[in-house]
Amino acid sequence: MSATSATGPPAAGLSAGAQARLRIRRGFSGPTSGMAAGLVQANLICVPADWAFDVLLFAQRNPKPCPVIDVVEPGQVESALAPGSDLRTDLPGYRIWQDGRLSNEVTDVTEVWDRHPDLVSFLIGCSFTFESGLSEAGIPIRHQEAGRNVPMYRTSTACAPAGRIGGDMVVSMRPIPAAQVAEAVRITDRFPAVHGAPVHIGEPGRIGIDDLDSPDFGDPPVIAAGDIPVFWACGVTPQAAIRDSAVPFAITHSPGRMFITDEPEDTYRR
Repeated sequence: MSATSATGPPAAGLSAGAQARLRIRRGFSGPTSGMAAGLVQANLICVPADWAFDVLLFAQRNPKPCPVIDVVEPGQVESALAPGSDLRTDLPGYRIWQDGRLSNEVTDVTEVWDRHPDLVSFLIGCSFTFESGLSEAGIPIRHQEAGRNVPMYRTSTACAPAGRIGGDMVVSMRPIPAAQVAEAVRITDRFPAVHGAPVHIGEPGRIGIDDLDSPDFGDPPVIAAGDIPVFWACGVTPQAAIRDSAVPFAITHSPGRMFITDEPEDTYRR
């Protein structure tokens, strides 16, 4: 799946997922909410092999924020969920972590990856996947309408620790009209592999969020009259755990900038 220019048209015959990944390789660096509707999107976390078991155990003990949909073997860069993909180039943004500190944000990690040949990559289901279902039901996606990234917040809800890793849950928030909250719960509950039903509705202070206008990740929300804040577990949770646990080295996605697979969302609908 090669590109001949940064802005040229996608090659004929590519799947929708491959076309989205090619667009990203050619320079798209924005949030992926709304891209390749109907396909599964995923968060990314890559760690050296000697930390992989800790990450896997952390995810197993915290399946709501960390639903693993693929594990890529040490040093490999192609996900089985996206044949021809390259995890070093196919996300719009990456974060590089050193000893629990965010050291850089880049759009290509090929050079960094080559210095860490034993990286194990985890793809974690993303709530962007079920947004098409919300839209089809007539439920507004405020951040898409405003051209913004979804707001994400650290909470006071502790995750179950695993090995050397622990931290608090991160949530994404979507303002939902009050009359449509029940439908939003019903729709998203059918997608447990991409976080499923909300973990909290209304009253952000109850989960340790003091100011909705100041998210820890993403952009400030757009809240219309009659909207209720609805919170879903978020795949940025491992990034909070990386920081809190001072993991020596890791690569993650930049919040809101996901890996787009070739998997139809119906694959994970129950």
